[in-house]
Amino acid sequence: MTKQTDRVNDRDAKNLPTKTGLRAIVTQTPYNRLYALNRKPLRIVREDERQNLEHIAFRCAARSLDYARDDRERMKTKVFGQHDEATLRQIETCIEAGGERGVLCADGHKGYAQPIGGVVAYKDKISLSGVGFDIACGNLAILTDAKRSEVGPRIKSVMDDVVRDISFGIGRKAKARVDHELFEDEAWKIPPIGRLRETARDQLGTVGGGNHYVDIFADEEDRIWVGVHFGSRGLGHKTATHFLKAAGGKDGMDVPPTIVPVDSEIGCDYLTGMRLAGRYAYAGREAVARHVVREILGAKILEEVHNHHNFAWQEKHDGDEFWVVRKGATPAFPGQRGFVGGSMGDDAVIIEGVESGESREALYSTVHGAGRIMSRTAAKGKFERVGSKRIRRDGLVRHDEMMKWVADRGVELRGGDVDEAPQAYRRLPEVLAAHAGTIRVLHTLHPLGVAMAGRDIVDPYKD
Repeated sequence: MTKQTDRVNDRDAKNLPTKTGLRAIVTQTPYNRLYALNRKPLRIVREDERQNLEHIAFRCAARSLDYARDDRERMKTKVFGQHDEATLRQIETCIEAGGERGVLCADGHKGYAQPIGGVVAYKDKISLSGVGFDIACGNLAILTDAKRSEVGPRIKSVMDDVVRDISFGIGRKAKARVDHELFEDEAWKIPPIGRLRETARDQLGTVGGGNHYVDIFADEEDRIWVGVHFGSRGLGHKTATHFLKAAGGKDGMDVPPTIVPVDSEIGCDYLTGMRLAGRYAYAGREAVARHVVREILGAKILEEVHNHHNFAWQEKHDGDEFWVVRKGATPAFPGQRGFVGGSMGDDAVIIEGVESGESREALYSTVHGAGRIMSRTAAKGKFERVGSKRIRRDGLVRHDEMMKWVADRGVELRGGDVDEAPQAYRRLPEVLAAHAGTIRVLHTLHPLGVAMAGRDIVDPYKD
């Protein structure tokens, strides 16, 4: 017969908080250790219940430690706007893996190992997966001396000329070869990078696929701007792929970040390759945007606003030196200007960073765009094999809905598909509002024409 033991003595109890608020009460009696759960009144515990309750109590204690750790990681991260749990968990994973501080911007969404819109500061380390596959992706906006009254009436022919002169899509060569001094850079002597030089020469001045674009805008004063968004093309993708593999990085979205010491051989070589890709991306965006201004619009360049948003910088924050890895996040130091695009057919902005307590918490970082609310597959649908046939499953956005949105806003569209439709994105004013006090909007740019890769182009980048 099982012997009943004494009632648990509350005065001798040790309370173990858990993630759910449940407490396991542990005590020691002359007979044995006794356990009870305080969701119900304390009661007599039989010997045959002891092992199960002991297991529950110590599981609760372990979960408590996990929750305390989660709280510590969250305290290191400044979050703007609203996000799903998967995106929040990604930025927390980056902090757990060695990040000293983190930021999640209001346009954030899930990415490869680090969320898009995520910023992580490391000491003496750099995250290869944080910079991502499209190294030095960024934006350039050029203010011209042209006026809306001059460009608006001929926007159809202007956009025809854009897609005639500029190569869009994956693996494309430039229609006109662009010479640049960067091809004499010493970085090409690193073997895995040097092998990419001729391909890089061929691709300089091409735009790529996905959400990359060439846009014609008019601002609040009817001045014409040319805006472009793309990165280092195949050079950056292949550079990232090589170093991620060499560092043992895992494939997939839900994987730990691939982090290396900056003073290691792989760290030094990667930084050399990253900086070269940065020069290449700047040169490519300048070649494309300046060609559109000078050769297509016949205009003059008055100002340029240029920034990377997939890159790592060595910066000082609150007296400490960090390597700050921004993935889909725009640097916004006080007085620094940036070009932030909306989705297809939506307004874009020229912003400027301002000094504030929140700006310092944000590591002087802000949004790079509107931010997705659905994946490309969710928006576009996908093919599934049913028996011997491939069946197209419709996505959440229809092509006619996308075209109506763009037409209602008076935008002349070339290329594009529903995975980049405005319905797949947040609205830019909402994400900018979440960063109020860290930036100010200098100019609002309304798109007159948008050129992107066509419907048949697949974007291979994981970011």
